[in-house]
Amino acid sequence: MKSDRYQRRFYRDWVGAQDLYSLRVAAKETDLQILSDKPVDRDFAEARLSFYRRGIEGYIAKDRRFLTSLKPLAVELNAPPIVKEMSRAAKLANVGPMAAVAGAIAQYIGKDILRHGLKEVIIENGGDIFLKIKKSRNIAIYAGSSSFSGRLCLRIKPKDTPLGIATSSGSVGHSLNFGNADAVVVLAKNALLADAVATAASNRVKTRKDFNPAINFAKNIRGISGLVIIINDHLASWGKIEFIKRVD
Repeated sequence: MKSDRYQRRFYRDWVGAQDLYSLRVAAKETDLQILSDKPVDRDFAEARLSFYRRGIEGYIAKDRRFLTSLKPLAVELNAPPIVKEMSRAAKLANVGPMAAVAGAIAQYIGKDILRHGLKEVIIENGGDIFLKIKKSRNIAIYAGSSSFSGRLCLRIKPKDTPLGIATSSGSVGHSLNFGNADAVVVLAKNALLADAVATAASNRVKTRKDFNPAINFAKNIRGISGLVIIINDHLASWGKIEFIKRVD
């Protein structure tokens, strides 16, 4: 669940994809960075962002629990598709539906852009990412004061995309979190699921002793392909994870 308090996305300064076009689109607490192989029309991106936000906000106006619940919540049959998919992801992760909101907006807009003939799209929404790429890309991990922060990247290959990458933290940012991890990073084919599971796994990590239980939780959810957990200078990982050192 995200706060509406703005934080400068300083990690965007790390982006080195000089071969891609960049566009920033923002509305209220949603702040997207869009990287693509061709220019994305700003009006189109803003219109799609407004459309999805209206759908979510409209549903919240009818059922306030959708915003505040920390547990899965059934939604109406006539709810917008993005609301239904957030609910499904939340049920799999056993969290509230808003735990999937950043991944939901990133994925829905990313797929809309791909339908307009683009071949390579990366949507970053507050650290949650949807990407479809044509060549391997490095995704840096931000983990607060950990020595791994900004120095360690995930190597993502085109054959593994489209892909969702979500990061949750108990020590960084204003998202509601009950754990102490500096970063829990989850990879999944579905960005909504990655977002929800990152929150759920991060909530479970208080100390290093929680690494294995959190990994076992995540790997038993169908659709999750990888997980990284960082506390201070300790790291654990599982699944389809390839690390590479970040080069400035």
